[in-house]
Amino acid sequence: MSKLNIGIILGSTRQGRVSPQVGEWVKGIADKRGDANYEIVDIADYKLPLLGEEDATEQATKWNTKLASLDGFVFIVQEYNHSISGALKNAIDYARDAWNNKAAGFVSYGSVGGARAVEHLRGILGEVSVADVRIHAALSLFTDFENGTVFKPADLHLTNVNGMLDQVIAWSGALKTLRS
Repeated sequence: MSKLNIGIILGSTRQGRVSPQVGEWVKGIADKRGDANYEIVDIADYKLPLLGEEDATEQATKWNTKLASLDGFVFIVQEYNHSISGALKNAIDYARDAWNNKAAGFVSYGSVGGARAVEHLRGILGEVSVADVRIHAALSLFTDFENGTVFKPADLHLTNVNGMLDQVIAWSGALKTLRS
């Protein structure tokens, strides 16, 4: 069986965001495992306008093609006002079938580790038939980021990231049989 393809979705598009730092950290951990092909997928690269405001056929096609090529996801989730970013919700809404019967894990951050955002995201992903895994890494803006901008994660998060990846790989492999 060929290796699974797992996308590490950066869930923010704002200037000065720290999600690229967190995404690279997760990718570094994941790549050392050698159990799947991991790639960072930055929603900012797709320039998706607000759904329904203008013709975005080209951007939506490119976005759906990328999602269809993936077997599972790790979402880098930052908490905005107790929820996910508008950009991430918009990106989810631009696809339907491309999400179906895949697994997702989460690495979140915020003042309470981004836990409230992940809880919202779990419900949204359930509606597009994405199975979310239990283990997730919750990073604190107070202890894992220097001055709120430089990512310096505590070593204790490695256990949760690896546990989450174990579950994403297992579930993604099982769910691939539904899509075959």
